Amino acid sequence: MSRYQRLVSTSLQCQRFHTAAGCLKSKTGAEHRWLERHLKDPFVRATKQHNYRCRSAFKLLEIDDKHKVLRPGLSVIDCGAAPGAWSQVAVQRVNALGTDPNAPVGFVLGVDLLHISPLEGAVFLPNADITDPVTLKKIQELLPTERADVILSDMAPNATGIRELDHQKLINLCLTLLDLSQSILRPRGTILCKFWDGREAHLLQNRLMEHFQDVRTIKPQSSRKESAEIYYLAKLYNDGMKHQKH
Repeated sequence: MSRYQRLVSTSLQCQRFHTAAGCLKSKTGAEHRWLERHLKDPFVRATKQHNYRCRSAFKLLEIDDKHKVLRPGLSVIDCGAAPGAWSQVAVQRVNALGTDPNAPVGFVLGVDLLHISPLEGAVFLPNADITDPVTLKKIQELLPTERADVILSDMAPNATGIRELDHQKLINLCLTLLDLSQSILRPRGTILCKFWDGREAHLLQNRLMEHFQDVRTIKPQSSRKESAEIYYLAKLYNDGMKHQKH
């Protein structure tokens, strides 16, 4: 059993659904159905039990348990970091607090357009547009060696409600992040980025395959089944040179 599964299991044993059932009585229709699903969601309850800032922490825990994205000593950039759940996981996994004296100490930098409450072990760059060249300069100044080992992105644009338009906007964000990686990602580094499924996804995949030796598609169990979100995990950044097999 992976760590994220143990956390969810523990939460289910420690919390009872009926404590929140009373608020359902005042809801009707779609609002009632959403709230009922939310209250029954084991990841929502596990989030509260283990003091993560939001349920998305379990997506990163699951992905990292399986694919070993994070390890002590790595420098990590968390794009779209607010409210900070992925940064919480990254701080733990890269030993940013030096909790393990026998392991190298990592570094976590969170970036977002929104405000992010302080988190011990992480440096936050709030109110910052990742597509702005000024932000890139600030990131390079804050990174210990001007380069990161891992770029995480759970970013999403403000939804319009038009599925194809929202899909295109997020793909464009990911492509911008890929361009940015040429300035801040260390050779053999990793990108983990969220996208919404749609007809332009193959364009992003092809671009990633031009720059990374290992690109795979991931749908975490902790991602709601009805959600269109999927993740590309791209490993072994080759600095812009397409990998050649000999």
